[in-house]
Amino acid sequence: MRKSVADVCWVGVAAAFFLTGITVGTSEGAPTVDKAETAAEAPFGSYLAGRHAQHIRDYQSAVDWLEEALRSDPESPELITRTFLMEASVGRFDKAKSLAESELKLDSSDAMAELVLLVERVKAGDQAGAVARADALPQEGVHRFVRPLARAWTQMAIGDVAGADEALRAFDKFNGFAPLKFYQLGLLYDFAGNTEAAADNFKQALDASGQLNWRLTDSLANFYQRHGREDEATALYERFVKDNAGSELAESVLASRPKGVPPPLIGSAEDGLAEALFDLASVVNQPETLDLALLYARCALELRPHMVLDQLLLADVLSAQNKPEQSLAILSEIPQSSPYSWSARLRIAANLELLDRTDEAVAQLKEMAAEEPARAGADMQLGDLLRGKKRFTEAVDAYDEAVRRFEATGMPERWSLYYSRGIALERSGQWNRAEADLQRALELKPDQPLVLNYLGYSWIDRGENLQRGLEMIQKAVELRPEDGYIVDSLGWAHYRLGDYSSAVQYLEKAIELVPEDP
Repeated sequence: MRKSVADVCWVGVAAAFFLTGITVGTSEGAPTVDKAETAAEAPFGSYLAGRHAQHIRDYQSAVDWLEEALRSDPESPELITRTFLMEASVGRFDKAKSLAESELKLDSSDAMAELVLLVERVKAGDQAGAVARADALPQEGVHRFVRPLARAWTQMAIGDVAGADEALRAFDKFNGFAPLKFYQLGLLYDFAGNTEAAADNFKQALDASGQLNWRLTDSLANFYQRHGREDEATALYERFVKDNAGSELAESVLASRPKGVPPPLIGSAEDGLAEALFDLASVVNQPETLDLALLYARCALELRPHMVLDQLLLADVLSAQNKPEQSLAILSEIPQSSPYSWSARLRIAANLELLDRTDEAVAQLKEMAAEEPARAGADMQLGDLLRGKKRFTEAVDAYDEAVRRFEATGMPERWSLYYSRGIALERSGQWNRAEADLQRALELKPDQPLVLNYLGYSWIDRGENLQRGLEMIQKAVELRPEDGYIVDSLGWAHYRLGDYSSAVQYLEKAIELVPEDP
């Protein structure tokens, strides 16, 4: 299973963000439109088409329809708000800028309008204007996490290191944001040339992170390499690889890691703000807040157009919003010379599959596997694709090659690879091998609910290890009580064992959890 750019994400920070109880609205985006004017006052056909496109997250179509409606009624508050939000969502900042100014006249507290104008002030080199826009960002609501980051890097642009440090200390009042705060302080002091303070803050970011993410790993390793600490950089990369076996981002960079001293990641305060917005987009890259991730990623890319990790993140968000054509357009901009081109090509194959261009996706993955015989990622993704198409025997062949490559290179084994191959083996009638793979997956990841469920149910379905199989599914339900498919397995397990009363209880619960599943 291909990892996304979520390798980058500040996992603990993301959890803290959602524990704030913040909601960000529906697929129509944030902020919610609440203007006195009614839709009936706008040109109705274009307005309705735009709203529908916005609702299904077809923002490219939405912005075209809404622009047409706005041309007919340029003073409409609702159309100004909706069109502004869509312009920013698709990255049309030239148009979003003028609408942002109009939007702030209607609603002086609109955080996205302030952020878009902040981005434009930074790009224009208007340092005083950028500081003013950063100060105007809200201290409450969903966008309140932007303000400390924006204030820090706009203060850095005017050489006020102490003011930038103080701005980031605002994160102290938010539980769980320490890793992001210390990471940004590390970047800030590194940019300012204070090596000692940068090293101290990077170390605190490392200590505060419950799970090492790729961006922190790569940034800190970059810092170590630039300051003659090559052994520490290598050790950090090795730690990440050990904890994240098969990470496509790590594979991509380490396979093309240049010799010598690398350039710093942050070359200007503008770069720093882009990094900060990218980090925040990574935090909110979750199903509930994809629209917010899209907006922050667009702002970051506007500030730093060739920031490849942000392009990958933006492509992932668009894919998650079921917009594979738009995702492909972003990915096509990543040059082959980039260390992340391998990751981009894996995503291209995934998007081709979403477009039902399966033959092209298969061909691309096979070509990649042939190019890099020491890397397993393309074979793993090929196996997943073929398994999804119920081409189980072919999937097994792809997984076999992935396992062979892991063994040949000495890379740590991945439970998910054995789990995926186990499913393909079971579905292709090779039970003995399937059972061994599923058991190996559990050895590597004890109490993994998906594996417990699949192996436990397979045993019961075959009339083998009945009690142990039931206990495994019960354990899986304890670990994931809201997973309707696992609850359904427990219901069917009780049914197969003749406990019809318990079967009905769990099957009814499964229907409640997944009512749309036939």
